[in-house]
Amino acid sequence: MSSPDSFPPIVFVHGNGDTAALWFTTVWRFESNGWPRDRLHAIDLPYPLARDDEHTPQPGRTSSAEHMAFLAAEVERVRAATGARRVLLVANSRGGYAVRNYLARGGGADKVSHVVLGGTPNHGVWTSAEHLPHNEFNGAGPLLRALNEPGPDGHEVTPGVAWLTLRSDGNDKYCQPTGHWIGVPHLATGTGPDSPELRGAVNVVVPGVDHRETSYGPEAFAHTWAFLTGAPPATLSIEPEPQLRLDGKVSGFGVDNRKGFDPTNLPLVGARLEVFATHPDTGERLGPAVHVRTIGPEGRWGPMTARPGQPYEFVITADGYPVTHVYRSPFVRSSELIHLRAERLPKPEATPPLSRVTLSRPRGFFDRQRDRVMLDGQCPPPDVPPGVAGVSVAVARVTDRAGRTVQAEFNGERIAGLAWPLAEGHLVTFELHH
Repeated sequence: MSSPDSFPPIVFVHGNGDTAALWFTTVWRFESNGWPRDRLHAIDLPYPLARDDEHTPQPGRTSSAEHMAFLAAEVERVRAATGARRVLLVANSRGGYAVRNYLARGGGADKVSHVVLGGTPNHGVWTSAEHLPHNEFNGAGPLLRALNEPGPDGHEVTPGVAWLTLRSDGNDKYCQPTGHWIGVPHLATGTGPDSPELRGAVNVVVPGVDHRETSYGPEAFAHTWAFLTGAPPATLSIEPEPQLRLDGKVSGFGVDNRKGFDPTNLPLVGARLEVFATHPDTGERLGPAVHVRTIGPEGRWGPMTARPGQPYEFVITADGYPVTHVYRSPFVRSSELIHLRAERLPKPEATPPLSRVTLSRPRGFFDRQRDRVMLDGQCPPPDVPPGVAGVSVAVARVTDRAGRTVQAEFNGERIAGLAWPLAEGHLVTFELHH
């Protein structure tokens, strides 16, 4: 691939409950290796969670057919915008089901040349006739039974397309012998680490990675780039840019962002966003807001010109939500995929803390044995259990003094922010990039 025209468009497909924003570091790595920014696209499923039962409508959630239809429409939009005959599809977890469904039953086979599925539990998170028998993630359910029916060649993939699967060697929470991570610990799942593999695909094991790192980690990027181009990437690093332009969506929870706790990717219309530059060591604001926006029907909060390496605090104020303070790792490249979500207040505690600070790692899970995770002086935080990497958030319950500095670190990535008072309707999130 020697010229921009030789780079086909890529459509990235997020997983269950997630957003297009999970791909922005992957997009940065593609850009750092020369893939043009305007050939890199990520979808945002409006209601990103799967139904409990495929056959039963569930407000605020999508069926596999709805998921496939949304992907098909996005592929057509990208083909029309770029003039490309075929696209590349790169998907994480549940997103791989939409990709497989689209190619097998949605007319997508002649519109796609390559597919990469990271951590997609292709043979199920469990296989059971009793536990949620019509759920997408059930290997014995209708969706996966149909998708895994071998063709005349014995393969489980749609022919005419190049396929790559990426999986962990045992650290994927959704490829375990028991249902501990899906809330049914006594369930024998009937699946294991090889659930993502497909007959007829190139199947690669990436040692030690967790469920999300099968798509969003640097090793996953290296395998994806090599599969799509036939050569290793020139760099796994993210090359900084001298000037930054940031943008993205603001969304919330529940049907139409009103009532409920299921996440959405719908615009949180009417919300107000303020952005403040902050001190990297204390999280204190360095002056007045550098950007203010009232969210309109398109959901966009930018564009905003940002300084490379400068940490920022994003403050979302919206009817029906607490004031949400999001402290982010410093940005090094431009992106239009910087998603912000107003939070819901947690269930009341018998002894509520003065402040509640959540450390979030959207593109991976915390591994007590592998990672250095520190939150407000606790290393690791008590929320991070031993064993398989299975939680992506840890919470600091500040009980001594609201308003003070809280610091967090994940494998050298550091964030500092203020412990805003819970009693006054404030929640705080520290969001890591890596």
